[in-house]
Amino acid sequence: MSEYLFTSESVSEGHPDKVSDRISDEIVDLYLAADPLARVAAETLVTTNKIIVAGEVRGPDSVTPAIIEDAARKAVKDIGYEQEGFHWEKASFENHLHAQSVDIAVGVDAHDKKDEGAGDQGIMFGYACTETKNLMPAPIDFSHRILKSLAAERHANVNSILEPDSKSQVTLRYKDGVPVGATSVVVSTQHKAGVNQDDLRELVRGHVEKILPEGWMCPEKEFYVNPTGIFEIGGPDGDCGLTGRKIIVDTYGGAAPHGGGAFSGKDPTKVDRSAAYASRYLAKNVVAAGLSSNCTIQLAYAIGVSKPLSVYVDLWSDAQVDPHHVADVLQQLVDLSPRGIREHLGLSRPIYARTAAYGHFGRDTSEDGGFSWERTDLADRLKAAFGA
Repeated sequence: MSEYLFTSESVSEGHPDKVSDRISDEIVDLYLAADPLARVAAETLVTTNKIIVAGEVRGPDSVTPAIIEDAARKAVKDIGYEQEGFHWEKASFENHLHAQSVDIAVGVDAHDKKDEGAGDQGIMFGYACTETKNLMPAPIDFSHRILKSLAAERHANVNSILEPDSKSQVTLRYKDGVPVGATSVVVSTQHKAGVNQDDLRELVRGHVEKILPEGWMCPEKEFYVNPTGIFEIGGPDGDCGLTGRKIIVDTYGGAAPHGGGAFSGKDPTKVDRSAAYASRYLAKNVVAAGLSSNCTIQLAYAIGVSKPLSVYVDLWSDAQVDPHHVADVLQQLVDLSPRGIREHLGLSRPIYARTAAYGHFGRDTSEDGGFSWERTDLADRLKAAFGA
């Protein structure tokens, strides 16, 4: 269609599912800080004043149950939960982590002449486009940024009327494949008791208008703030949270395919995580090199097998290069085995708790290696390979 509407949503760090993701990734970071080769598959459930972690780990005994509980409580405190129904200090905590299955370990571990294998079978997708400076689809990018802006105000102001749990949704109008403005914006945000909803609406409006490009604000009748009229009970007290239940929020807001595997709580031998990061890295570099304005990449793996079973590249309709050739060149530039991905992107480090909210992609890289998959250090080599 030459003209259409497209919508994406985001959820804040205080959304119950994101609280779970954060705790699971804190556990990953604890183990990787103690041993870069540790194995973790941690799941978290949060509900009214209860935190439960479970899953499989293989790592040093120095990561004790007490340390894990302390990290979980500190994460909840950092998010901002000191509510009657969910409190970082008062919530009960259960730890059901146990040793990793030896049947999985034998297939994944490198030994003799066998390279490290994938931690599971699966398909992973990466995507990039020219809609925003960070080469992300605009609807999910704006949705994330609105919530990050609200959270920044809440953290900076102890008297803020805002509470941690919130959701956003942005609908953009596209003409000839290019976003040109917002047709509707939805923000639901938890707030302190007794807040005037008109005051809250105006507070939210300022953040939305700050994030959207000038002239892009939706019509007033399509600007929805707390459509139910009140949002005092929220977070894990209002709704049970589980790790890995916001995978579209974590990626591209529905603008690109998703392989189905969640990221949070998994160490980088799990290709659900590492290969999804690698596919984003490759797609972003293809677009940064000017080979196409959109790029979708799929990788596929089998458990215990090191090489990818397939590498698929879709350059959409405006590319001037052969996608088969692009796929070949990318595999020459980056070793796409699980070990190769970990080493190339430096993934065996405690860099994951920060990924748990506001998306795993489109973020700024950091000096300690965080969000390394957002680098565009392959772009010049791709330009040279294709004479771009």
